[in-house]
Amino acid sequence: MKCENRKQKEYKKVICPNCSSTSIIKRGKRKTDNRGLIQRYGCKDCSKRFVKDEGFWKMKNNPHKVTLCLDLFYRGISTRKVQEHLQAFYPQNSSNVSIYKWIVKYSKMIHGFTNNLKINCGEEVQFDEMEYGKKGKKNHGWFIDAIDTKTRFMVSSDFAKSRGKKEIKKVIAKAKEKTGKQIKVYTTDGFTAYYGVIKSVVGYYELKKGNIKHNKVTQLKGEGFNHKVERLHSNIRARTKTFRGFGSVEGANAIMKGFEVYYNFIRKHQAINCCPYELALPNLKLENPNKWLELIRLAVVKPNCI
Repeated sequence: MKCENRKQKEYKKVICPNCSSTSIIKRGKRKTDNRGLIQRYGCKDCSKRFVKDEGFWKMKNNPHKVTLCLDLFYRGISTRKVQEHLQAFYPQNSSNVSIYKWIVKYSKMIHGFTNNLKINCGEEVQFDEMEYGKKGKKNHGWFIDAIDTKTRFMVSSDFAKSRGKKEIKKVIAKAKEKTGKQIKVYTTDGFTAYYGVIKSVVGYYELKKGNIKHNKVTQLKGEGFNHKVERLHSNIRARTKTFRGFGSVEGANAIMKGFEVYYNFIRKHQAINCCPYELALPNLKLENPNKWLELIRLAVVKPNCI
């Protein structure tokens, strides 16, 4: 009986990709050059033989090597420097182009999971936008984001070619979707597009009744700064100032989505002495020291959240 319970516990997360059956048994191991021995499974119902997909399906490189590259990149090291690091510690090297592709692929994969999680936040969320590159250049764009002042969690973000109402609305609407009715104060700078967008997202009568407040802080009028979101932008500028260019808006968006994951889930915030997700998502327990790897596996194991 104990042996049967142990087997059920071991196989309960393994599902046949062909018929979705949970009647699974082990069927040998697959030998690979860079990833070692990988467990194969067999389906009792359809006889399908398969390998469990943990986010590295048909990848030739070791998952720890891939996630190492992600971590080094978002800690401020260029893809070429990461490649030099691999040459010293891994016999099977990867090009800087492959590393860039890993960053884009897994940043989008993880963000697809994390971006749909409902979060616990405070009553105030600060919104702002940051210009990147020179106008008229291919890599010019705007990073629009929102940060919860209580947990320091980056609630939503987007990289776009312009900062019009459409682009701003996308970020504000996503923030409202993830927080529900928790936000009572929408703090922005003096950019005129914000009021109309906030009114359309939260409702005119909510603003008129005072249930929701639009707190406009204009620096030129001596009203101060939105310090928390500006501090976040300082971190982003410190990382992106070494970039030669994003190459495309799509690539920029993927990289900035990855930075959002790094900021919320990987990097410990000095002001709160923990990662923002630990306050905003108390039910999410990341036990693996390699949080990149655990987040990738969660993104695959929980496809309904993507």
